[in-house]
Amino acid sequence: MFDLDGTLIHTAPEIAAAANLMLADLGREILPYSQVESYIGEGAVVLIKRCLTEQIDGEPEATLFAQAESLFFAHYANNVAVSKPFDGVVEGLQAIWSKNLKLACVTNKPEKFTLPLLKESGLADFFDLVVSGDSLPKKKPHPMQLQYICTQFDVLETESMLVGDSNTDIAAAQAAGCFIVTVPYGYNQGKTIDESQVDATINDLTALSSLLI
Repeated sequence: MFDLDGTLIHTAPEIAAAANLMLADLGREILPYSQVESYIGEGAVVLIKRCLTEQIDGEPEATLFAQAESLFFAHYANNVAVSKPFDGVVEGLQAIWSKNLKLACVTNKPEKFTLPLLKESGLADFFDLVVSGDSLPKKKPHPMQLQYICTQFDVLETESMLVGDSNTDIAAAQAAGCFIVTVPYGYNQGKTIDESQVDATINDLTALSSLLI
């Protein structure tokens, strides 16, 4: 199972552009790219709230949020498919796919953005299953998405692996009982991954195949 934003595809530039267009439409100051990047990882709703409040757990006024959400979604729809895979992603997925393993993409990104992005980036055909942030009642860090994928593939959680880039991925995998492997180049709210909390770290996806029997 692979996380999307920050693991497979470098989506932060397009997300930041859409977020700042949203803020400009609302008459607000735009935010530095690095600040918006630090807000990525728990889905669009959380991202928008963080951009409006400039707080990790901020809660904006409901009417303002509704207006901002509509603006962000409109702007992001215009550039979502522009994002490109990180170096090593295509080669790494090809190596894993050649082992005839079941592959899934699991993301907190809404489906209406996830599917076009996977298609335009050329990654869609690698995955037997895609579970987006609005596919199920709960999303990462809750384990529901991972448990659902394991059920669909008829495998035990203890025989599955999540590859991600954030503490959100680590929490979801640990709650589900899955192996967790992380990459260092993604979006983790500006924090370094605690390697003691993961089963392995890899520099990029080309190293993943060597971890699998």
